[in-house]
Amino acid sequence: MTYEVTFLDGDGIGPEIAQATRDCIDATGVPIRWHVKEAGIDVYEREGDPLPPHVVDSIRKTKVAIKAPITTPVGTGFRSVNVRLRKELDLYACLRPCKSYAGVNSRYDDIDVVIVRENTEDLYAGIEFEMGSPGAAELIPYLNRLSGKEIPADSGISIKPISVRRSERIVRFAFDYATQTGREKVTAVHKANIMKHTDGLFLSVARRVAEDYPEIAFEDRIVDNMCMQLVQKPELYDVMVLPNLYGDIVSDLCAGLVGGLGVAPGGNIGSGMAVFEATHGSAPKYAGQNKANPTALILSGVMMLRHLGEAAAADRLEQAVASVIREGKDVTFDLKQDRNDPTAAGTKEMAQAIINRME
Repeated sequence: MTYEVTFLDGDGIGPEIAQATRDCIDATGVPIRWHVKEAGIDVYEREGDPLPPHVVDSIRKTKVAIKAPITTPVGTGFRSVNVRLRKELDLYACLRPCKSYAGVNSRYDDIDVVIVRENTEDLYAGIEFEMGSPGAAELIPYLNRLSGKEIPADSGISIKPISVRRSERIVRFAFDYATQTGREKVTAVHKANIMKHTDGLFLSVARRVAEDYPEIAFEDRIVDNMCMQLVQKPELYDVMVLPNLYGDIVSDLCAGLVGGLGVAPGGNIGSGMAVFEATHGSAPKYAGQNKANPTALILSGVMMLRHLGEAAAADRLEQAVASVIREGKDVTFDLKQDRNDPTAAGTKEMAQAIINRME
């Protein structure tokens, strides 16, 4: 069986690590027909849209995609392509495993946790009103009257919706994932002590859903306490399920526990569709230099292979990545013990070393 997969090359370092990833996946022998598409800042400058409709249509057709990093302008310009993809395709679950690999510089050596982040609502829903805009001018007096509190007239406003339906499906995703992968515990993370009608709703739904999975242990943690405990005693945690904003923050924290975003893969999964991506950015200052670490995107390819049901190929590729990192010879500069090590491999060379381990 040949799999149809959409491949977004991205921008910045994206095209380089994309090619490395495709080469490694192809080396597993799994037959894939790649539908290569462009998205991001270069496409925006050329077509006026960083995510043209034909790109989304391709993902809808193939049902599976892997995406290299895409630049998101800070403060101005277009909204995140990542967020748009998640919303347009209803990729409601962001799955981010954080796992220690021997040879990666880190304060820890035994991390194995999984973040399940709700992707479609919370403060990332994009319901915002700019300071001084007509919408803000109309909304602020209304909210002042409704809440009995005073919001200054020079405020920007963001709305935080959290619903029963979307909370339930993300919590069920976390428990189903734990069940299917032999995990033992799910922790719901929230700030329900302060935001009682949004995070409180998320927590109450999580507690109710947990009753349907008696074989999986369940607990909850307040998000600030969760961050402290992950640093102090990460071995106590397994699968964590979080609303959108907390999931974004805690997934980066957990990436830090295993050595950084350079070794942190991710997948965005919905009903019948999935887009896999590295969790790091596009690092445009390294573009075209053959220096970028391809590990995170290659491990995202491992996740994609498992999603396709090619577990054996996924295991072979992950073991090859782990072997190359453990040996420490053919790795990029950021994976060396000394980042100035002149023997650091390039992006292409590291990918070839991984391929060689599979032969």
